[in-house]
Amino acid sequence: MSGLLALLDDVAAIAKIAATSVDDVVSQAAKTGAKAAGAVIDDTAVTPNYVQGFSADRELPIVWRIARGSLFNKLVILLPIALLLSAYLPALIPVLLLLGGLYLSYEGAEKILHRTEPGAGTAPRAADGAQLEEDKVQGAIATDFVLSAEIMTIALAALPDGGLVYRAAVLAVVAVAITALVYGSVALIVKVDDIGLHLHSRGKWAVTRRFGRGLVAGMPGFLKLLTIVGTAAMLWVGGAIILHALAELHLEAPEHWVHEAAVLAGSAAPPVRGLVTWLVSATLSGLIGLALGAVLVRTLSLWTHRKTGAKSDNTTQNKNKDDDSHD
Repeated sequence: MSGLLALLDDVAAIAKIAATSVDDVVSQAAKTGAKAAGAVIDDTAVTPNYVQGFSADRELPIVWRIARGSLFNKLVILLPIALLLSAYLPALIPVLLLLGGLYLSYEGAEKILHRTEPGAGTAPRAADGAQLEEDKVQGAIATDFVLSAEIMTIALAALPDGGLVYRAAVLAVVAVAITALVYGSVALIVKVDDIGLHLHSRGKWAVTRRFGRGLVAGMPGFLKLLTIVGTAAMLWVGGAIILHALAELHLEAPEHWVHEAAVLAGSAAPPVRGLVTWLVSATLSGLIGLALGAVLVRTLSLWTHRKTGAKSDNTTQNKNKDDDSHD
């Protein structure tokens, strides 16, 4: 009997240690996940754009497909890579951060430049179709891969020293929690108009029906605002990541200048010092992201144009040769 009691006591002790470890992992995941808040906001704001133009019955399936792709990105691809890099090639992490920041800046600048071009936004709304849906989903997952890479890298950098299993557990919790938060929010956003329509048509009280009409009427403007916020967040996060990556690569001056400017602006408004400091830092980071992204957009555009022109010239020359041979 005493042996059984001793065994139960040992089991209880092990369970207590396991519970403490789980609690520690969850607590640390919350702290490290908060560090990646900027990229999370970006991901949440950008994703609803991928379901625009589709019928209502396809919205949630598309969001679910993107969410599965996002979870696969984080758990199957990025988590092992992050752990391997942190263990064997930590010096490569800032380089990857820099590339990711440049990509986000390129995406944000491309959206702005596209909207400022003559005739932009006048194209008819795309019809629902299997190939269109596949293209949208794959494009969303590709963009999510970069955002997920930034989230996982930022979370990894925020982790204290710990064993490989501990870091893997924390990053896995961060990956699942952030994916659920982002795509749960996206699913709610894209179905708000349907909820409003249901309340408007089937609400029992007048206030409920008015609220439903308000939701339906307000969604187009909200989605436009969300697009603006998503683009701004993309540039802000991209610029901030670039500055941080450059500092990690021993080019601290740009990040230092932005920090000093933000602190100086915040000191001029003591009652709202924190808010002003953040706004100035985010604005300057966004402008840096926009400038670098615009350079990348124009460079890629020129390169593509030259490549297309060279192919066109080669095609014309080959056609002329064929015509001469026939003559």
